Amino acid sequence: MSLRAFLDELEESGDIFHVKKPVSTKFEIAAIMKKLDPRPVLFHEVKEAPGFKLLGNLCADRRVIARSLGTSEKDLLRRLLEAIENPRRGEVVEDPPCQEVVIDDPDLRKLPLLVFGERDGGPYLTAGIVVAYDREYGFNASYHRLMLLDEKRLVARILPRHLDEFIKRGARKIAITIGNHPAFMLASAVSWKMGISELDIANALTPIRYAKTIDGDLLIPADCEVVLEGRVTDELADEGPFIDVTGTYDIVRKQRVIEVERITMRRDPIFQQILPAGSEHRLLMGLPREAVIYMEVSKVCEVVDVRLTPGGCNWLHCAISIRKRSDDDPRRVIEAAFKAHRSLKHVIVVDEDVDLSNPVEVEWAIATRS
Repeated sequence: MSLRAFLDELEESGDIFHVKKPVSTKFEIAAIMKKLDPRPVLFHEVKEAPGFKLLGNLCADRRVIARSLGTSEKDLLRRLLEAIENPRRGEVVEDPPCQEVVIDDPDLRKLPLLVFGERDGGPYLTAGIVVAYDREYGFNASYHRLMLLDEKRLVARILPRHLDEFIKRGARKIAITIGNHPAFMLASAVSWKMGISELDIANALTPIRYAKTIDGDLLIPADCEVVLEGRVTDELADEGPFIDVTGTYDIVRKQRVIEVERITMRRDPIFQQILPAGSEHRLLMGLPREAVIYMEVSKVCEVVDVRLTPGGCNWLHCAISIRKRSDDDPRRVIEAAFKAHRSLKHVIVVDEDVDLSNPVEVEWAIATRS
């Protein structure tokens, strides 16, 4: 399924909000996204980027993500786990919609890059998914916030994970895909084993068509909206400050510069942005970690559900419901959770009758059963 097909579903059910008045990339779009969070919103006219629509908050609600995958909110984690453990290669097609327009002399300043907050280091692309290839490990897809430097260059925040390793091994060509189906967005947030491609995880979640980039070196979602083709350079530049998942500003660091050599897109492209520290940002970071925690805890106990809590930014605090068989189960569950997710600060273990989606129930369990 394409992003557009899913947007049609949201339109039919009245789950997407439309903003048809002209809006600005500086603060205004971000403010509206925050006000509407977690409701998906489509901006029809961006003042600084004529010809582009802009989509926000697409994956800001677990219910919407589950719906995009044809499953229930209750079964969402198990569906993601199944895709991680059973990745499948997608169909590769020719003449993809994302290459209806080819721009060989691009100007990044014409894209609807956003200024979200007053202290931002510059205009940002937050929903760009970077695809890279390594001869041994295959394809990797991952999120990296991208700050505009000039008409041809972006600076990328790259943590020491898979893309960083690919770059060190010589992978310099990259493609940045924008306007993706939620399955590709969720899969690209997974940090799993080297050699297990996020492209294949996405296709296991729901069928995704892929296509080759113009130069033929990389695979991209054929039905995405916009693709930036380029290369990672040895140049370093200041990246940031920018808002982190906790809602606080991250520090400025020297990071790698990406030179964009070509832009391909649909004739009427829908750009996409993720609100930093918003529900979408936190869910896309947290859901894959919930799956890993679920997997690890299942080795020591029967798990009912796992939730990284909103109050912990969907990253720092975890609630786990179990079917308790022995008094030692909670301790083993806590140890397994900390092993699975090193960023955790607190883990709460409750009985199977507690609804983890309801923070009042979780707090009630702490108050009455501990």
